[in-house]
Amino acid sequence: IGEKSVRFGKLNQLIPGISNKVLSSELKELEELSLIEREEFKELPPRVEYRLTRSGKSLIPLLHELANWGNTNLAKKIEKTIH
Repeated sequence: IGEKSVRFGKLNQLIPGISNKVLSSELKELEELSLIEREEFKELPPRVEYRLTRSGKSLIPLLHELANWGNTNLAKKIEKTIH
């Protein structure tokens, strides 16, 4: 989820192996924490879209740093295993 809205089905595709139940539960929790916004459109078939809030967007740099740290440390662990 970035600048634009993302539909539930697309999120399900982007997160391999997640069940609809778990994804729905996680999205509700993120909404309760005010990290995402949920917009429901009154149309048939029903359409729901999600987008990051300002608070959610503020986490992006931290998540990038965490991912970099994990990738660096994983590489070190793999290197030790090989040698």
